[in-house]
Amino acid sequence: MAATGRYESSPTLVELEAIAGEAFATIPRTLSRHVADVAIHVVDFPDDETMEAMELESPFDILGLYVGVSLDRKSVSDVPSDIDRIYLYRRPLLDYWCETGENLYHLVRHVLIHEIGHHFGFSDDDMEQIEANPG
Repeated sequence: MAATGRYESSPTLVELEAIAGEAFATIPRTLSRHVADVAIHVVDFPDDETMEAMELESPFDILGLYVGVSLDRKSVSDVPSDIDRIYLYRRPLLDYWCETGENLYHLVRHVLIHEIGHHFGFSDDDMEQIEANPG
């Protein structure tokens, strides 16, 4: 599976996980070194609880989600109750990919950077600068 974004059929969950792994490997070290323990999960759609919490009208309204306590809210005295996660939603990502014609690899990388940016409490401008860095 190449990062070219050219596929003859929609990537499976496993294939999209591989794309996410490739994309994560290109995120600048200054950002990625702080999220080495964040788990990346690819699922078809957000669950009902997420839909309700995010007040989504459609499961296609979200491409990814960071779940956990952002670093700007963590304390060294906190006892973690669970590992932090980034969810990538396959069907909404594929729908967006088909509608826009955007390179799927770049789309996945963009969503990962955006969700990691939330983890750090970065602004949209900060995330744009990080995204512009090729790795």
